[in-house]
Amino acid sequence: MTYRRPTAAEAMINRFIGLLPRIGIGPRYMVLLQVRGRKSGRIYSTPVNLLDLHGHRYLVAPRGDTQWSRNAVASGEVTLVRGLRRETVKLQPLTDVNKPPILKAYLDQYASAVQQYFPVAAGSPLSAFGPLAPNYPVFEIS
Repeated sequence: MTYRRPTAAEAMINRFIGLLPRIGIGPRYMVLLQVRGRKSGRIYSTPVNLLDLHGHRYLVAPRGDTQWSRNAVASGEVTLVRGLRRETVKLQPLTDVNKPPILKAYLDQYASAVQQYFPVAAGSPLSAFGPLAPNYPVFEIS
């Protein structure tokens, strides 16, 4: 899997955006993901968009194999924070064959924020996402 590192400007924007769910404001789908570092043991935080689809919740790493996704695989759980609400959840990584409908729904719903990380346009047919699946970690929240 690949990883697209944020630019300095993107990192600064992410820090600002991360404050919104931390204090409980902003869109309801935005939460602050906290995960323990697989090497350091330190808690890392990053803002993420939750995808609700057919009664299930998913997390997608649109930048690819990010630090948070690798840490989540190593720990098996993350904490989702929104204001005073904290929810520790287990994550189940999806296999590549199961990712295309999730990736399509994620891109279609959050295109304004994540289109730049996908080589296909929002609204593309489901078949366009099959070849992309290995490049994007996707987790079902349980």
